[in-house]
Formats: sequence, structure tokens, C-alpha cells
Amino acid sequence: MPIATPSRRTALGLAAGAAALPFLPAGLSWAAPEAAHQPAAPGMTPDKALAMLREGNERFVTDAPYRAETGRDRRLALARGQQPFAVLVGCSDSRVPPEILFGRGLGELFIVRTAGNTVDTAGLGSIEYAVAHLGVPLVVVLGHERCGAVAAAVDLVTKGAEPPDAIGRMVEPIVPAVLRAQRASGGKDLVDAAVRANVMRVVEQLRIAGPMLIDPIKAGTLRVVGARYDLDDGRVEFMEG
Repeated sequence: MPIATPSRRTALGLAAGAAALPFLPAGLSWAAPEAAHQPAAPGMTPDKALAMLREGNERFVTDAPYRAETGRDRRLALARGQQPFAVLVGCSDSRVPPEILFGRGLGELFIVRTAGNTVDTAGLGSIEYAVAHLGVPLVVVLGHERCGAVAAAVDLVTKGAEPPDAIGRMVEPIVPAVLRAQRASGGKDLVDAAVRANVMRVVEQLRIAGPMLIDPIKAGTLRVVGARYDLDDGRVEFMEG
């Protein structure tokens, strides 16, 4: 049976209720490991992980030389197990490659990428795995300047332009962020305001997604923050909110 193209009413109706994503089907649960959340690397804290990303981006922006670990020895070490220090929830846009933006090498970032940096069931499960099983202490939701998925959601709200097929369903969760940005910005530079609002929408939802994230956040062993990448100057602005 073909899947129906979403109507504008369906998309805009999302803003009337809770904007929660369909993270887990009804009745499905996934118990966290009994062991307490431990950072992936000894001494790695949320603050240290964030500082490493800031430092790496500064090197990228200034064209400073750096050596990312990508050689044979690193590959062999990772074959025995991974210890990423951050989860990066980013956009699929080819101009926003996380390892390059943050000057990192193999096995350092656990990456979840979709157009518009939205998070669905598979995305949340991936994040929970990285936090609960790999001990990652930091989750960064990274949006970017001139995001096409966000622009499509803006066109849906302001012009009634409905993207076809799966693209329409993909941008539906972004609509509440567009409406929030529209109210806050008065329509001025709406796409960029919506990029920021969409990042914080996902951050807020992850912070209350379930005990596998909530418990380490409360314990101080995990942070979830937002960020925006500037396509022109290469700089990542963190929005910790």
C-alpha cells in the first residue's frame, strides 16, 4: 500500500500538541545496563569533551595544522573496541562533516546524521547505545546555516509548499521549531532563527527522552548541548541553553 503524502494540515497540526518525536513504539522499553554510566575514556568529563570539540573547531577555522588519528595502528586498536568521547547529532548536508569541523580522527565521534538533524526511533536508540554502553559523556546537536530541510519546513509554514513523499514526512517534526522561531523573530531571517530553534527543540527532547539519558544528566556525567555551524567562516557556535 502506498504511503500517503502528508497534508499541510497534518504538518501544521503538530504544533498544537506536544512536539515529541516517535522515539519508541508503544509498549517497547529498553532497560539501561545495571552498571552506572562511566565516561568512555578515563578522566573524560562532559566539560573536557566539549573543550576538545571547541579546540578542534578553532584549529579548523584558523587552518592550524593538526594530526587526526587515521593510520593503521589506530584502525587496529579500534577493531578491538571503540571509545568515542562525544555523540554528534548532525545534518546529512555534505558541507557539514563532523570529524573535519572538529579536527577529530577515527573512533572519536559517534555520529547520527539525518537531513535537518532530526531524531527518530533509530536515532534515539543510537544515542542511547553510545551513552549507556559506550559511556559517552557529551551529546551535541549540530544545526547549520542555510539548512535545506529547515528551509523546506519554513516554506511549508509560510507558503503552504508541501515537499513530496518522504521528504514531507521528514520535515514535519521541524514545523514546531519554525512556528516558535516565527513568533520570536517576527519573520526576520526566519530560516536561521528556525535552524537555532530546531536545534534546541531536539536538545530539549533528548534531555527528557527517558531514563537512559535523564539519569546520567542528573548525575552530572552527561550533557546535551546544541550548536550551529556557519558555512562561511567554519565556526561552530555552541548553544548550551
